[in-house]
Amino acid sequence: MQHEADPKSAATPGRRPDDETGEVASRVRAVVEAAGCSQREFARRIVMDPSKLSRSLSGTRRFTVAELARIADAGEVDPGWLLGSRAPETQPDSGIPTETGTDTDTDAGGRGPGGTDRQPRGLAGATGPAGPTASGGPATAPAAPPSAGRPLQIVRETVRLIAERGFHAVRVADIATACATSTAAIHYHFPGRAELLEASVRWCMDEDTASRAARIREAGAEDAAAELRELIALQTPRSEQQRRQWRVWLDLWAEAARSTAIGRLHVDYYRQWRTTVAEVIRRGIAQGVFRPVDPEFAALRLTALIDGLATQVLASTPDDPDGTGPDAMHEALLAYVSAELAPPTAGTTAPVTAEATTTTPVTAEAATTTPAAAASPAPAPAPTD
Repeated sequence: MQHEADPKSAATPGRRPDDETGEVASRVRAVVEAAGCSQREFARRIVMDPSKLSRSLSGTRRFTVAELARIADAGEVDPGWLLGSRAPETQPDSGIPTETGTDTDTDAGGRGPGGTDRQPRGLAGATGPAGPTASGGPATAPAAPPSAGRPLQIVRETVRLIAERGFHAVRVADIATACATSTAAIHYHFPGRAELLEASVRWCMDEDTASRAARIREAGAEDAAAELRELIALQTPRSEQQRRQWRVWLDLWAEAARSTAIGRLHVDYYRQWRTTVAEVIRRGIAQGVFRPVDPEFAALRLTALIDGLATQVLASTPDDPDGTGPDAMHEALLAYVSAELAPPTAGTTAPVTAEATTTTPVTAEAATTTPAAAASPAPAPAPTD
């Protein structure tokens, strides 16, 4: 049942219910423990900042109604139970609107499909925060939510639609249609577009980090140089999936300049990404496959070059002779790594560092003189009769 309420009512998804006794946090903790995964993984499942989940569990932050709705969905529990309401048959409105039009609906009494009470998996019959069901018997497991949970399904479809149309062209109704549900169900989990965009950014960050780690493990790179080549290949938009990911990032970059919340996520993501690249370069220096450079400065330059070239690739059409293709991007990145990071050999110049950029630039005339020509002796004079 979808509850109609004004913005200040208890049913407002962005509202933060009181939890002075810590009972709500205690029930959420029980749900997390029953999920059989780490706290960080559970935060990923409900598309929530892990630090926010941690602070809410410790009592220094209160959960919002929408967050509790996503927790209830992921843990397959009654939202009213999370708030400590009375038994479903007699409990008042929990303040959390129930999702409508899906196979995971709860009825007017706050119960799951078929009127069964929803308790955390693995907590049926327990005492304390989990408590027994109203009937005293074990809870009946509700139907499995789609795609590992409605919140993740909503976020995935949102990301797909952003890649196709751009964020500002995507309506909540479009997302609801893609998820085969109602707009009320979307707002049930994400109160507004800002929350939905933030969740989409966080999901993209997690997916990108996981895919990089998996790619490196599968490649079994023998040294840091090979590992860096794998990272470059992963960032080159060749496949449709890679191009779709880059289109989403480009759209989100624009929002990062306007939104403080998205801007913080953007900064956090690039800090992690540059740290990953810097660590690879640092290992390469220790292994002797890279020259001794400043790893952080080198990572900053390389990641910036990746971003700029990827933007050119996405802006180019395959049949445009003046455009930049993925092959050209890949070759340019490998050439950069070879020129700036490869170990020095006889006759090569010193590595480029942050400090080196302040030195006097090489003139055009000096640049045309090759080391071989400079080192060659002058020809001997012709013999005379």
